[in-house]
Amino acid sequence: MTTPQRSALPKRKLKPKAIALHIGLNTVSAAAYEGWDGPLAACESDAHDMAAIAKSKGMKATTLLTRKATRAKVLAAMRSAAKALKAGDLFFLSYSGHGGQVRDVDHEEADRKDETWCLFDGQLIDDELYFELSKFAKGVRILVLSDSCHSGTVTRALPPAIPPGFRSKAMPDVVARRVYDAHHAFYDQLQKDVVKAAGGRIVDPDAALSQVGAVGQAAAVVGRFAAAVILISGCQDNQTSLDGEHNGAFTEQLLKVWNHGAYTGTYGNFHARIRAALPASQSPNLFVLGDAARFLAQTAFTV
Repeated sequence: MTTPQRSALPKRKLKPKAIALHIGLNTVSAAAYEGWDGPLAACESDAHDMAAIAKSKGMKATTLLTRKATRAKVLAAMRSAAKALKAGDLFFLSYSGHGGQVRDVDHEEADRKDETWCLFDGQLIDDELYFELSKFAKGVRILVLSDSCHSGTVTRALPPAIPPGFRSKAMPDVVARRVYDAHHAFYDQLQKDVVKAAGGRIVDPDAALSQVGAVGQAAAVVGRFAAAVILISGCQDNQTSLDGEHNGAFTEQLLKVWNHGAYTGTYGNFHARIRAALPASQSPNLFVLGDAARFLAQTAFTV
């Protein structure tokens, strides 16, 4: 007697996984920044509020605040997420703090600057951030919200007047020069290590995207990128992001548009509505890396 064969059951589709990392620094280590501690007021609150959005959407969220927001911990958290996430999964990364600059050793123009996030014990260079994001698997969606200044460009022109009750998130130019002069060997080597690990010279996404007018051209400029990345930053490269008493100006408007989850539009519309609510002196930027067209059209924060 033959045993009846069981019909093959269709494989159940796994629910996408989501990991969130939220970084907020109200100050930095004066020892790492040549006596400057960069006091801000609302960056930890920004990180908490971004984590609250992540948790409300079922994401596993980690916050790294001020003293815990070190280079080692931020890089370790990003690398852990890159190993854990597969196609269809989501990585939500937010940063609130000062933006800084170091000399760019990988380009021919002597006066170019690399943009940085000012972490507690040292700066994270944009080349490093780009390289770490490039390690994520094909099909992973990456959302980056950065409430900071691109001070490498901001300092080329007179900054706008700061409204009462706000502070600029740009590292002062004199501090940036002093920090780089004291630690140039470290920051120069970081850039060289990234290029070596990438197998050759990589294109700085800030420099590349400043030369194009449409986000759709980004992938062609920066090269192949396996993951789909959306970056919404607090301001344009020639502007200043502001820190308030309870939230940064960018994060404050983001939360108003989000409206405790009542917002159900796309990322493109989300960016447009935040931008419309801010003054002309602070216009949030949006660009993409990789094949992000479908990601842009999704409802914001959808896992």
